Amino acid sequence: MLRPIVRWSPRALCSSRARTYASHAPKARLNIPTDYSSTPLLHHSAKSALANKELPYEARNGTTSRINLFQAINAALSHALRSDHRVLLFGEDVAFGGVFRCSMNLATEFQDRVFNTPLTEQGIVGFAIGAAMEGMRPIAEIQFADYVFPAFDQIVNEAAKCRYRAGSNGGSMSCGGLVIRMPSGAVGHGALYHSQSPESLFTHIPGMRVVVPRSPSQAKGLLLGAIACNDPVIFMEPKSLYRAAVEHVPAEPYTLPLGTAEVLKEGKDVTIVSYGTPLYTCQSALAAAERDFKCSVELVDLRTVYPWDRQAVMASVNKTGRCIIVHESMLNAGVGAEVAATVQEGCFLRLEAPVQRVAGWSTHPGLAYEKFNIPDVVRVYDSIRKALNY
Repeated sequence: MLRPIVRWSPRALCSSRARTYASHAPKARLNIPTDYSSTPLLHHSAKSALANKELPYEARNGTTSRINLFQAINAALSHALRSDHRVLLFGEDVAFGGVFRCSMNLATEFQDRVFNTPLTEQGIVGFAIGAAMEGMRPIAEIQFADYVFPAFDQIVNEAAKCRYRAGSNGGSMSCGGLVIRMPSGAVGHGALYHSQSPESLFTHIPGMRVVVPRSPSQAKGLLLGAIACNDPVIFMEPKSLYRAAVEHVPAEPYTLPLGTAEVLKEGKDVTIVSYGTPLYTCQSALAAAERDFKCSVELVDLRTVYPWDRQAVMASVNKTGRCIIVHESMLNAGVGAEVAATVQEGCFLRLEAPVQRVAGWSTHPGLAYEKFNIPDVVRVYDSIRKALNY
């Protein structure tokens, strides 16, 4: 089966006339491109990167390298393959580096354990499940998250149920060590089959963990944590950040905890809960809101969207009294709906305003004006103002 291929023209990328929706208006104040070189969400110095208290002693006292997100993924995969002979890496075009180069050069060093597969997502995931049940720790790459749906049956009816079905017989029968990686999210011109964010579909399934990193340092630690986890993990990599997000990343191997949210910025008036790429939108919006409204906004990164850190989110909302959830995927039945329901149940007496969701519109992403489908700085900014003025 041939895949639909999106061709990106350098001339089109550079021309505001070719893609007017990708450029901001001349006098725009809010919806301007993210400056990844200065955003506080990335570590712009080795000192900042090594100050993370979640890092083990060896990593905190080591060195860093300034790399982007796909290079951080590559570093994590390389360490996993080198340190554990049970680790396998496979998928469509993985051996030559993959579409986004995440597995670049790995097949050269690990010839027997990094290999290409046929174009069959059901076969890729089915093989990964069988390998995990036999004691291996397979990392299966789905070329785009949009392509994962043929494997949905394998994920829901096999991978997610293995540990429950095994009961006290656990061990390799639990399918632990299985990681399914996939690039997800919009890039501005991916259209119907290269722009989807289907994470909420997997958050309905007991037995799976769903992780979405926001940065290179997070991607490295969370991926190594996922590979070490004894539950099957869906690891969704925001494709728009592969090259855009560059920061100092500890050189030593380290794991970050799954299921634990992180407070990226303390605040006292409004809590914004998000994950992945939209966190950069939220940071830009809250910076403008704090300047204009003289308020204080707390920003929380879920990191793991299932099972997510309810205690951390409710603690934040009980402090601020206001909650906004932001995600790129569609509004209907999204991660935001679950967070909003939990906040309403656990923080009702402390809420000063209705819980708000700022999410992608409930429509398919078309090629033209794709960026209008997902939350922008203005929408998040307006939600902060609405929460404060309620």
